[in-house]
Amino acid sequence: MGKSDSGGLRNMTGGSPAGHIFYFALPLLLGSFLQQLYNMVDSWVVGNYAGDASLAAVGVGYPVIFMFTSLFMGLSGGGTVVIAQFYGAGNMERVRDAVDTVYTAFMASAIPITLLALGLVKPVLLLMQVRADAWAESWLYLTVVSAGLVGAIGYNLNAGILGGLGNSRTTLLFLAISSVMNIVLDLVFVLGLGMGVLGVALGTIISQAFSWLFGLFYINRRYPAIAIRPFCRRFDRALFRQIMGIGLPAGIQMSLVALGAMVVMSKINSFGKEFAAAYNVGSKLDSLAFLPVQSLSNAVTAFVGQNTGAKRPDRVRRGIRMTVAASVVWSAVMLVLIPLGPTLVGFFSDTPAVIHSGTVYLRCIMPFYVLFSVMFCLNNAMRGAGDSLFPMLDVIFSLILVRVPAVYWFADHYGPDYMYYGVGVGWCVGFTLSVVYYLSGRWKRKGSLADGA
Repeated sequence: MGKSDSGGLRNMTGGSPAGHIFYFALPLLLGSFLQQLYNMVDSWVVGNYAGDASLAAVGVGYPVIFMFTSLFMGLSGGGTVVIAQFYGAGNMERVRDAVDTVYTAFMASAIPITLLALGLVKPVLLLMQVRADAWAESWLYLTVVSAGLVGAIGYNLNAGILGGLGNSRTTLLFLAISSVMNIVLDLVFVLGLGMGVLGVALGTIISQAFSWLFGLFYINRRYPAIAIRPFCRRFDRALFRQIMGIGLPAGIQMSLVALGAMVVMSKINSFGKEFAAAYNVGSKLDSLAFLPVQSLSNAVTAFVGQNTGAKRPDRVRRGIRMTVAASVVWSAVMLVLIPLGPTLVGFFSDTPAVIHSGTVYLRCIMPFYVLFSVMFCLNNAMRGAGDSLFPMLDVIFSLILVRVPAVYWFADHYGPDYMYYGVGVGWCVGFTLSVVYYLSGRWKRKGSLADGA
């Protein structure tokens, strides 16, 4: 299996590539499942005890919050790649520098980004054309969650640091604590105290903040070699440029994808709260189906990073091929969601219009999932090799410039029951571009970042 110390840090430059990737991906999968579980608990509790307007409000919130946190997730992703390459090259001193630099940048900008998020709540709701019957609850949910963004960002930074060192087990622990706490708080605040969507928002930010702070304590006690010092103010400008050279394109990509999702959401909202609630449920179900692919893709980023740092291109190729093959198989299995759609959507809402629209969503997008899976895996692998520019351009072109107009075109010409085929059109374009660029080999030009350290 390769080298792993007693603390769980994993050197993936030797041993079976498949073994390392699956070993790394499994805790990520379990953690992501827990994350989706508590998101689905949010939707279940709100949908059954607060009504469709509240369910639609929570659905509106997810792409907005994702947009607000995306730049920091890019910082986290850039840190993962840089740390993985230094760790693969055996340069722990530069790993230490990278950890300090990432956290110094976070602490300096966390408050400004929170204030910016709060200031953008109303303009974003206007952009998304949130209807009057869901406006008040959407505004309340977004305002509360935006005020607590620091916890979500801090958790992602901790996960990114550990991911570069081959450790995904500890991240699972943090998520497990957050998930259980969030579910309990949902039940207490919504069912026990009748707080509705406010209770869901408070449960989310409290559990995320606790997960981040517990993560700081745990990492510093368990892994003193990479102890996180939030206020150390050690900042390496050259290293920060490397981190942002990889992370900023990824952050911009995620922000723009979230913006595109909000533009799509504005079209969805125009069809009424039942249709918006159905989209919330359908997207939860397809996100759950995508978790294994997402986990494998995140694992291959760290794997490619470490082996690029160690100058092992043979292992890089083997790891990528295995990840793509496993993702294709899983995507084919998940076609089972199409016939199960009415039953699964009905678990969240017994409104016939919601069940119908949620089932239509799954029927339209699931046949194209295999293409998105391959695209996602290849882009993450190339990002692990230090090429973050092409994945950004690929995603912006396919998921924004192609997907969003396609969704509107199908909606305007064929009605809401066909609009989601526009998502498949975008995925087809992104898949084609990713495969062509990967086969060209141009993503290998960056080489090992550790060479100049």
